[in-house]
Amino acid sequence: MTNIEVKTRVKQYQIKIMINSLHHLGTLVTKVWCARQVAVVTDTNVGPYYAKLVTDELTAAGFKVRVMTVPAGEASKSWAQVQSLIDQLSAAHFSRSDGVLALGGGVVGDLAGFVASIYMRGIALIQVPTSLLAQVDSSVGGKTAIDLPTGKNLVGSFYQPDLVVIDPAILVTLPPRMLAEGYGEIVKCAALVGGDFWQSLHQITSVAAILPAAPDLIAASVAFKARVVMADEHEQGQRQLLNFGHTIGHAVELLADGQLMHGEAVAIGLVQVCRLFAAHGLAPTSLTSTLKARLMAVGLPTELPPIAPQAVAAVMQHDKKVHGTALTWVYLSAVGQPHLYPIAVTDLATWMGDLWSVS
Repeated sequence: MTNIEVKTRVKQYQIKIMINSLHHLGTLVTKVWCARQVAVVTDTNVGPYYAKLVTDELTAAGFKVRVMTVPAGEASKSWAQVQSLIDQLSAAHFSRSDGVLALGGGVVGDLAGFVASIYMRGIALIQVPTSLLAQVDSSVGGKTAIDLPTGKNLVGSFYQPDLVVIDPAILVTLPPRMLAEGYGEIVKCAALVGGDFWQSLHQITSVAAILPAAPDLIAASVAFKARVVMADEHEQGQRQLLNFGHTIGHAVELLADGQLMHGEAVAIGLVQVCRLFAAHGLAPTSLTSTLKARLMAVGLPTELPPIAPQAVAAVMQHDKKVHGTALTWVYLSAVGQPHLYPIAVTDLATWMGDLWSVS
């Protein structure tokens, strides 16, 4: 088992990475929570696989469990689902002494975390991520959110959990596409860190190679993100570096209208931001092909879909990384050498036009 400790200004908690940890969940939870009501929030994909196991584990450990299931998919990150979950918590007389356990991928973690942060001004939260993307990224760091029609994650809070339990063994139930999209976030982290982490990705030459390497890749990604979060919990400085690939990625994901998974959109964003900054003379052109090779090894998309720069720029105006009149971008001058670069919102369409005019 790998234990990674996170210490922020308001909370200290552990991230436990352990094969078959779901089968020991009751014991793990009793180390941070006393007996209480627990709302296990899951979705229609994950629930049939793991809701009973988690319920049995928690019940045997003395907890009173209620399973609350939302429809699978990004559309559940909505006010309607927030209202539904809060109504269920209230109807079941959940108090500030009770807790929410998020059992699912990034959507469930974001949604359940947000609900936990606002119900009765905040009740206890545990994250149990079940997708590779959630295990390496969204379950760590305390970001919770829902979407608006104008953009992703525009309503949310910073709300740290009491515990994160990551079980790499459950990744065997994921389809190849979901493994690949999670790997997109791993490539992002490794590109930011460089060194041995980046070199370790050369062993991943297909989707099938991800699972055997998953425990080590997860541990490296989580350790990096935990260090960044501890230094900058509320994204005022270096935590913004974790948005590498997400400026273009989020816009493309929204405009794709559900046709791209998050990690796929990020993969496109990683390559295209390297192309863009190379076109402006701020990054070497070789960096684009370097990242592209790592992503294409598992079949991730790297090319822009047929959308106009004006449409992308319009979406970016609602990006939460906009500060005042500028949008902060993240780019690399080399693997392991990230930088922040503000661009005036009014200049975005012109500045990005190079993406549609360079090869």
